[in-house]
Amino acid sequence: MDMIDAKMVYDLRNRTGAGIVDCKSALEEAGGDIEKAIEVLKKKGAIKAAKKQSERQASEGIIASYVHHNGKLAALLELACETDFVARNEEFKLLASDLALQVAAMDPQYVSPETVPAEIVEKKKEEFLAEMANENKPEDIKAKIVEGKLNKWYTDVCLTKQSFIKNEEQTIEQLINEKTAKIGEKIVPTRFQRMIMVGGGQS
Repeated sequence: MDMIDAKMVYDLRNRTGAGIVDCKSALEEAGGDIEKAIEVLKKKGAIKAAKKQSERQASEGIIASYVHHNGKLAALLELACETDFVARNEEFKLLASDLALQVAAMDPQYVSPETVPAEIVEKKKEEFLAEMANENKPEDIKAKIVEGKLNKWYTDVCLTKQSFIKNEEQTIEQLINEKTAKIGEKIVPTRFQRMIMVGGGQS
């Protein structure tokens, strides 16, 4: 149906965790109404199945590398999946390579917001609050501003929240979700390392 666009499908997927195909089908059945589509997914058990999918263990995978043309900048990235079969899949390998390139180019500090140590998060919140110390704003407004600044900070330091360098309209998180839906397995970047030769530059 023309009324069902990709954004609606991804919005529903983000709210339910159900697969792309299930979300599109539910939206079509619900005439484009997201709330009704959620009920359709519940009745079909798709949300329960998605929860089971999220509980799967990603214990296979590969380590991908990127080395800049001058040989003075490199990155290693570990990308996990559920089976060795998918680990050998060319599309999975390409994703891992793209993520290694992302690490080299954008220098993230953490994999995702969930992996940022709690003490670091609290320190950033204190910094953002200190910036507003002389501003006459209600505390609840300040809290919302701090949350907004924190989310913006995540887009700088967390790999999954960064814009994909090959498509700035898409975040790394959205890219991974897209590949997860297509490949059919849980895909998780687990760790990475970026190296730059001291005094080597990146030209």
